[in-house]
Amino acid sequence: MSNPIVKIENVTFSYTAEEGVAPTVLKDVSLEIEEGSFVAVLGHNGCGKSTLAKHMNAILLPSGGTVWVSGMDTADEDKWLDVHRTVGMVFQNPDNQIVANVVEEDVAFAPENLGVPSEEIRERVDRALEIVGMSKYARHAPHRLSGGQKQRVAIAGVIAMRPRCIVMDEPTAMLDPIGREEVLKTILHLNREQHTTVVLITHHMDEASLADRLVVMDHGRIIADGAPRQVFQQVELLKSVGLTVPDTVGLLYELRKAGLDLPLDALSPEECADAIRRCLAGQR
Repeated sequence: MSNPIVKIENVTFSYTAEEGVAPTVLKDVSLEIEEGSFVAVLGHNGCGKSTLAKHMNAILLPSGGTVWVSGMDTADEDKWLDVHRTVGMVFQNPDNQIVANVVEEDVAFAPENLGVPSEEIRERVDRALEIVGMSKYARHAPHRLSGGQKQRVAIAGVIAMRPRCIVMDEPTAMLDPIGREEVLKTILHLNREQHTTVVLITHHMDEASLADRLVVMDHGRIIADGAPRQVFQQVELLKSVGLTVPDTVGLLYELRKAGLDLPLDALSPEECADAIRRCLAGQR
């Protein structure tokens, strides 16, 4: 793989034990994230995906192995500021990231702390709010916004730092369907229009299917890695670790079990309907 912006080599990690032996959360994980890609990390609760995410910008440091961010070892304290500038983090609850009483002041907070000149901060804030579609709310109070709008402001705050990679740890988990759609549109715009590397931690199959690449975790290990069309065909493997597949793949899988000769790589409803139509037409 060329140009990995994040390279994880044989990483193990255990949280500090309060009593007895600490369980190992990550077990010899190796992964490369290519610059400009959109990677979704999928797994049930407790599989290690959020812990892995926090290693990508040195919030956590490995117990064993190495994490490289744009060639910088995250264990090197002298590189931490540059690591944080390279990889931004967006968390599940936007209220935990919003620190100011006015939207534009919140978006300006991180660039100010990085020592960005004031005239450039103004430009960055305006651009970040434009990218997430929140320009008209610049003077609003964040607490008056909807959940989806708050999350877009949190994303704008990270964009204003101008990171090359943004890691999002279940950013839609607390949102209603409208808020989820708003945030997903923002994620796709960041990746496809702004060419920002995106790592999305999720347990939603429909979100994962939007990515270029899907990494599936279970009990601290990577058990599948590839394009969503390939990974979602491994229905039995995913079921064995408590995961489902997109509804379209699930339908095709059940029809295949019933004897129809159908592919399992149709992710969209249109592709699914077309595959069934062609199959039935071929049986006449």
